[in-house]
Amino acid sequence: MNGIVPLWKPKGMTSHDCVMKLRRIFATKKVGHTGTLDPEVEGVLPICIGEATKIVPYLTDTRKTYQAEITLGIATDTEDQTGTMTQAIPVEEQFTEDKLTHVLNQFKGEIDQLTPLYSAVKVNGKKLYQYARANQPVERPMRRVTIHSINYLAGTLEYSNQLAKFSIIATVSKGTYIRTLAVDIGASLGYPAHMSHLVRTETADFNQRDAVTFEQLELLQETDQLASVLVPIEAGLTHLPSHQISRELAEKVSHGQKLPRPVDWLEDQPYRLAYNGQTLAVYQVHPEKKDQIKPLRVFNLTE
Repeated sequence: MNGIVPLWKPKGMTSHDCVMKLRRIFATKKVGHTGTLDPEVEGVLPICIGEATKIVPYLTDTRKTYQAEITLGIATDTEDQTGTMTQAIPVEEQFTEDKLTHVLNQFKGEIDQLTPLYSAVKVNGKKLYQYARANQPVERPMRRVTIHSINYLAGTLEYSNQLAKFSIIATVSKGTYIRTLAVDIGASLGYPAHMSHLVRTETADFNQRDAVTFEQLELLQETDQLASVLVPIEAGLTHLPSHQISRELAEKVSHGQKLPRPVDWLEDQPYRLAYNGQTLAVYQVHPEKKDQIKPLRVFNLTE
């Protein structure tokens, strides 16, 4: 079987745990996830099966949408609810929804984020969280990310125990840390803050409405209907421009041959080549021979 499972990852499992479980359910080793979700976070995690594993890098590179709760008044070392409190300031100010919207708007577009100390980003061959656990000083890198949209979720602002909480919905680029975004939003409002809850509602064109749970997959496994949940490979490549080809070229593409460069093709831009409505491969302009295009991925869909 080849395709994408729009999995709803439950809390308490790592992305790798999900891959291992789907290997058992689908009885194949060719399984790959498309973007790590922390164990305490639930949400949409597309999982590639069979030939679809070839598109993992392209699907990982897509924008994601999250619903996050931000708590003002307390900062933690991990920047989320799992960490140890490092600072506390009572929230005595009453915020208006207009004020929150104004502050959130300042984060739209490209921004710089300081990589969280508790993260897997490597510095000098060592993961940042390893420095943190060893209580060793380290200079954390800055990361340029894009906030495509960010909005206050109406009616979620509440106060209790000298804390303020509210929720946002944000669509962001690959590599964005929502917990760091929560901390930075808190700083703009004048308070220490942390991300107290997070759900990923969309990845590329996969959303919460279409996601399936492990319970549903196990039921389908019992009735031999697993293939019914697999989404075609094309669904994970919709963010790439499509180039339709002839039957003659489709034969050459199936053998991974280089082709003449189409007039309108841009350099450093992957394109999906399609014939009869089916994506056969991903091609890009040849790095040395600019008049040709070469395959990055060719899908064997006849198995």
